[in-house]
Amino acid sequence: MNQDIIAGNWKQLKGKIQAKWGDLTDDDFKVAQGNAEYLEGKLQERYGWDRDRAHTEVQDFQRTLRSDDKNINH
Repeated sequence: MNQDIIAGNWKQLKGKIQAKWGDLTDDDFKVAQGNAEYLEGKLQERYGWDRDRAHTEVQDFQRTLRSDDKNINH
């Protein structure tokens, strides 16, 4: 997983992440600071998902970000 996408754009992505996973709190975002693994753990905690599901959700989210970036740049 390319964690640079989330870490490098954390401030800009917080809104998108919060829109997708509304159960995450501002405190979660403060602690996470772009750490995708921490984000996966919080998704497991908040939504009761297993590790694989949380990992897949974050990967899928990052893919959408890459797609958005390609569409903007082309």
